[in-house]
Amino acid sequence: MKLVSIPANPVPDDALAGAIKTTDGMSLRFARWAPPPGRKGTVVVLQGRAEFIEKYFETVRDLRARGFAVATFDWRGQGFSDRALSDRHKGYVRNFANYITDLEAMMEQVVLPDCPPPFFALAHSMGGAVVIRACHDGSRWFERIVLSAPMIALPPGRLTRVAGPFARLMRIIGRGGAYVPTGDSAATGTENFVGNVLTSDPVRYARNAAVLEQEPALGLGAPTVAWADAALRQMKLFAEPGYSASIRQPILMVAAGRDEVVSTPAIEAFGQHLLAGRHLILAGAKHEILQEQDHYRAQFWAAFDAFVPGTPRY
Repeated sequence: MKLVSIPANPVPDDALAGAIKTTDGMSLRFARWAPPPGRKGTVVVLQGRAEFIEKYFETVRDLRARGFAVATFDWRGQGFSDRALSDRHKGYVRNFANYITDLEAMMEQVVLPDCPPPFFALAHSMGGAVVIRACHDGSRWFERIVLSAPMIALPPGRLTRVAGPFARLMRIIGRGGAYVPTGDSAATGTENFVGNVLTSDPVRYARNAAVLEQEPALGLGAPTVAWADAALRQMKLFAEPGYSASIRQPILMVAAGRDEVVSTPAIEAFGQHLLAGRHLILAGAKHEILQEQDHYRAQFWAAFDAFVPGTPRY
């Protein structure tokens, strides 16, 4: 299973890539990097929607410079992992439990047998939602968890309240595989930089777009109705009283002050009820904190370094 390398985004040294099978028969691409001397453990990087391993090469280098081994993979429906629909531009899941199946496969087949403990998670956006659900459901793989702009809720807006019932109705009438209204097959992250909602860093934005230009098969279009329905149902669970308070693992949530993709106030409210959690907001940063300008990334890594590694409080 290949990793795409371009001059602006070369594959970090000592990579090992391959494929694993989930219990429901999906093939997932993974990559891992052994720890440098004086190892501290392994960080499992969990991507957001429409992302892919190559987008995190810089993050891999940052983590290895800190002494960690790194393991990551493409969720089903994106990157070079299997996609449920014939149109590769359409990401599709029936339920976020599908992503839990993916995470279990990665942990059981790659991380636990082949990576040095202790294990930590670094998850962005949708990946943050998945690892929160895994913790809530009883998984105890990770000593500590750091979340970048986790997908707790959508920003408030005119259509937010009706989005859930609309997506559910569309699935009932057999339109789950369609793009959400106004969505199309254009790969996420290839739009014009001006006005983008992901990052204020033009160089990193162009780098990620160049990867997709080199390998269009990595790209993913707008969300499908089924994905949106599954995501909205998961976010509705996060809003239930007591959900966050039932999670015992130490979690650091880092939110972006100018996030237009997920709700920063919802992250703050969720974090206030975590038993062993804390949260902070990076004023001025956009949604993709790890793809942001250096001064935002420096703040993120300072918070990461203060939180990981550490002694679990559960």
